[in-house]
Amino acid sequence: MDELSFWTRFALAGLACWRVTHLLAAEDGPGDAVLKVRRFLGDSVFGRAMDCFYCLSFWVAGPLALLLAQDLLGWMLAWLALSGAACLLERVSVRVTHAGERTGEGE
Repeated sequence: MDELSFWTRFALAGLACWRVTHLLAAEDGPGDAVLKVRRFLGDSVFGRAMDCFYCLSFWVAGPLALLLAQDLLGWMLAWLALSGAACLLERVSVRVTHAGERTGEGE
């Protein structure tokens, strides 16, 4: 992945962060695997974390930030930036979904 520019890596990591977070927070997953994990965790700290997209994006972004960082400060900034990017993508996707419902598009 070294041959890709920083911004390309950031965009890919941001999309991956949104996708994994959305899968864990809002989808059942293949064979209902994520749903089963969510049920198993129940009302525990980890179970509640899986209910909050914004909280979960913070934890998903951490490992992905390693793809962008060259030092500790860079990793911390990339961690926050990737979580922020996932949150922005989530807001846009929710807004687009709701806009389609209001106008009747998507039916």
